[in-house]
Amino acid sequence: MSFLFHIGRYAMFVKQVFGRPVKHRIFFKQIVREMDVLGLSSVGIVVIISFFMGAVITLQTAYNIDLPIIPKYAIGLAARDSIILEFSSTIVSLILAGKVGSHIASEIGTMRVTEQIDVLDVMGINSAGYLVLPKVMALIIMIPFLVIISMGVGIIGGWTAGTTTGVVPSDEFIYGIQYMFIPFYITYSLIKSVVFAFLITTIAGYWGYYSTGGSLEVGRSSTRAVVISSIQILLFNLILTQLLLA
Repeated sequence: MSFLFHIGRYAMFVKQVFGRPVKHRIFFKQIVREMDVLGLSSVGIVVIISFFMGAVITLQTAYNIDLPIIPKYAIGLAARDSIILEFSSTIVSLILAGKVGSHIASEIGTMRVTEQIDVLDVMGINSAGYLVLPKVMALIIMIPFLVIISMGVGIIGGWTAGTTTGVVPSDEFIYGIQYMFIPFYITYSLIKSVVFAFLITTIAGYWGYYSTGGSLEVGRSSTRAVVISSIQILLFNLILTQLLLA
């Protein structure tokens, strides 16, 4: 019953988020601010994690297919597909669920327990739309750029690790990256990232918006937002993979 209750309330919350908007000038200013807070501030962690994960993927691939019958360029091919298809969309989104999701839930949760949201409601403002919709739009706009950055940095990290350790020659790795490249894989990854951005922001906003009690409950809401966002990302990753690649 608790599960069905939250599903129904979440659906009503999303409807409210996309309901009556605030003035367009204010709305666009909020989007720009949230693009900086949620998107640009995440570039550093995305770059660092992508570089080292690309390096690890390349080394693990090289050590596990070290057979004479398998050409060296297969290492670049496997690393490229692993980074583009899964890592840069799914793993980066899981990282953002922790960083961005906890930030959104704690920010809105604090506003709820300090009655700032009640003030917005009394003033006749659609509080859910005013607080959450700019975050949804900002992350949807920014996450494709973060994913593309992750792809590029991950491949560079793989090339750096492969060539410096000597497990794969530079020309072989580059040839593997180019071999049988399917452009739709990038489109597929970007579609997934946009869906994940929607899930992260709305789920985090939901748990923050309906926080009760004091600071301890805000922390619990933040934890729930991260956990449930991560589970939904993995679930929708399975669903979208079946729909888009089947």
